[in-house]
Amino acid sequence: MKKNQDVYYGDYLQLNKLLDSQHLLSSDYNNTAHDEMLFIITHQAYELWFKQILHELRTIQTVFEQKPIDDKQLGVATHRLERILAIQTLMIEQVNVLETMTPLDFLDFRDYLVPASGFQSVQFKEIEIRFGLKSRYRIAFDQQNFYRRLKTEHQEYLKNLELQPSLLEQIDQWLARLPFLNFGEFNFWQSYQQAVNNMLNRDEQIITNNPHLGADEKDQQLNSLADTRNQFKQLLEPKAYQLQFDTGFYRISQDAFLAALFISLYRDEPMLQQPYKLLTCLMDIDERFSAWRTRHAQMALRMLGRKVGTGGSSGHDYLAKAASGNKVFTDLFTLSTFLIPSSSRPELPDTIKQSLGFYLSGT
Repeated sequence: MKKNQDVYYGDYLQLNKLLDSQHLLSSDYNNTAHDEMLFIITHQAYELWFKQILHELRTIQTVFEQKPIDDKQLGVATHRLERILAIQTLMIEQVNVLETMTPLDFLDFRDYLVPASGFQSVQFKEIEIRFGLKSRYRIAFDQQNFYRRLKTEHQEYLKNLELQPSLLEQIDQWLARLPFLNFGEFNFWQSYQQAVNNMLNRDEQIITNNPHLGADEKDQQLNSLADTRNQFKQLLEPKAYQLQFDTGFYRISQDAFLAALFISLYRDEPMLQQPYKLLTCLMDIDERFSAWRTRHAQMALRMLGRKVGTGGSSGHDYLAKAASGNKVFTDLFTLSTFLIPSSSRPELPDTIKQSLGFYLSGT
């Protein structure tokens, strides 16, 4: 058996290499800018956290490659998603450190950076693609310019990655395989539709009988209620749902969406607690990336005003649009549209409730 060798802290962490990787461009021009060190270290730290996120994300995708998925591995995947969430929190807070640099401090070295830009972070682009933010879902500027400013080898790597299943696509397949759509003789979705109709009929009566609403206001609210009825109808009608899927309104299949809705409706059942926790993590990750992009956009506005970004984008305006538009798990947020009060949920037969008392893998 090989004897463990003595390990020295600095050698193990390769600190000589790590701490010698901050080269100030401003020094090359005999105009050393003090805050360029902060700028470099902050962005290097981001790239290190991106590397850790990718380390977690790749193993999470490996879990969802399995058919069926091992129950224990689903818990592992959720735990690693929670780790990504913790990293995202740190990334958002890290903006506070960068904002100790004033706009004038940034202008001391900004021009030396052109045309480099965070837009060229290959690791962050890989994170986006692996989660499911592929070209067809991006905002217009990204669709046109996503690859343009990258080196050829990076373009080829990311384009090949777009051809592989994303976590969004894997989640779609996993949800569609779960046994929440076939209940034998019990037609759950017919019972669900009846519960929805009862709920909407009550809402219609409340609007109609409300003495504080004028005729125009009642018509407006009744028209809105009619739109809601139509949304529920299209959800359960395969052809109508497929049409919305084809146009990009939905990103996951009808079977997957209905399984996710069932999980959300009956999340307290023992079998559904872990899947619900996992779906919640995915929404939280989407939300925190949006929050990080928003902080980045606000920082860009604070530092540059309306100047064009070093990478050629519109700076703050681009970042703000990316924060609101570049999302992945939009369908999971849409689930709330179709939730009904717990008191109105269809009562599940005892045989089904018993089967939800422990976890069953999809087949």
